[in-house]
Amino acid sequence: MVLSRFSARQKLGRMTPHQLSLLDPGPSLPPGLRYRPDLISTGEERELVGQLAALPFRAFEFQGYLGKRRVLSFGWQYDFAAMQIRKAEDLPPFLLDLRERAAGFAGLAPSDLQQVLLTEYAPGAGIGWHKDKPMFAEVVGLSLLSRCVFRLRRKTGPTWERSSLTLEPRSAYLLQGASRTEWEHSIPAVGSLRYSVTFRSFRSEQAPARPNRAQVAP
Repeated sequence: MVLSRFSARQKLGRMTPHQLSLLDPGPSLPPGLRYRPDLISTGEERELVGQLAALPFRAFEFQGYLGKRRVLSFGWQYDFAAMQIRKAEDLPPFLLDLRERAAGFAGLAPSDLQQVLLTEYAPGAGIGWHKDKPMFAEVVGLSLLSRCVFRLRRKTGPTWERSSLTLEPRSAYLLQGASRTEWEHSIPAVGSLRYSVTFRSFRSEQAPARPNRAQVAP
C-alpha cells in the first residue's frame, strides 16, 4: 500500500497543470456546456493568428461607447444601434475549414453556422456579463494565443449560481440548451493578447435566408 501511494505521488508530480486540472472536476458546469481542448494544432493556431492579425478589426461600439476589444463579423452582423441583424461579407476561405471543425464538435452541419464573430482582446480587455442575442441558437467558440477564465452565472432567487471554466489556447466550447438560454457569461480582463473565433447558428424561426453555394464550405 505504501509503495502504491508513493508511485501515485510520483505520477502526480510528473503531470502538467493541465493534466492535474482534468483530475479535479471543480464546480459543476451548466447543462449544455461542452468543452474540448486542442481543437486545432499549434501550427494551425499560428497560421490562423497570422490571418486574423491582417484583418481590419474595429473597436467594439455600443451606444457611443468604444470597448477595449476589437471585433469583426462575417456572414451576418448584429447592428447594436438598429438592434437588428444585417448581412455582412461572406466568410473568408481561411475560416471555412475551421467552421467544419467547429460544426463537427457541435454536431451541426457547417452551413448551420452562418455567422462568425472575430474578437481581438488586447491586454486588459475583457467582456462583461451577457447572453448572445436571442436570434442565435448554438454558440461555438475557439480560444487562441492565451488562456482566459470563462465565467458563468444564473439568477436563482436573491442570489447567483456561478460556475467557471478555463479556456486554454486552441480549445473550443459549445453553448446550447440551458447554458445558452439561462446562463450569462463573461471574461475578465486578459493579461496578454488573445483572439476568439465565435460561430453561431440561428434559431429556425428567426433564421435569415440560407446562404448560397459560395457561402457553404465544400
